[in-house]
Amino acid sequence: MNTSIVIADDHPLMLRGLTDFLKSKGFNILGSASDGNSAYNLIIKLKPEIAILDIRMPHKTGLEIAEACKNNSLNTKIILITFDKEEELYDKAKAFHVYGYILKEFAIEEIETCIESVVNGTPYFSKEIASYLNASDLSKKPETLNLLTKSELRIAKLISLNKTSQEIANELSISVRTVDKHRSNMVHKLNLDNKPTSLSIWANTNKSYL
Repeated sequence: MNTSIVIADDHPLMLRGLTDFLKSKGFNILGSASDGNSAYNLIIKLKPEIAILDIRMPHKTGLEIAEACKNNSLNTKIILITFDKEEELYDKAKAFHVYGYILKEFAIEEIETCIESVVNGTPYFSKEIASYLNASDLSKKPETLNLLTKSELRIAKLISLNKTSQEIANELSISVRTVDKHRSNMVHKLNLDNKPTSLSIWANTNKSYL
């Protein structure tokens, strides 16, 4: 379990606590930093497998570091720790290919599971964040859904489950041609581009509302 890690947090207690805890668990802590610039420099210099970063730090936030790592094709996988439950931050984290996102109050409980998951190439997002966002998401049902008929919504739901047109046709006892017509109508109503994957991406993004 000799995963190499860099840790950055501008709260000395949090930084020391997390560093000591992970060292005691046998992780290889290459370095630590209390601001974003130092953290990013450590990542460039030491090339750790994982960087555990506070989202809000002086000079560079954890998100800005994640963005810089993505833009510069650095292989270090980013785990963000935060008190923030803002949806916008969570969305940005995903956009910047952040591999882990955990709340500080659960950091010690979750960090080992998170690291293990990330080392295996599977993103880990704190359950508390996911359930909080899902609860707040329900009140923000996208208006575009009102444009679709019940049949289209049913088909969109099946598309979000990665079913093919043939499988959808079988399940709903309709012809493939009818399914394709519905798909084409949805693409038009939702103003999506005509790429084969566009509707599938839209359906997956809005899965929780379908």
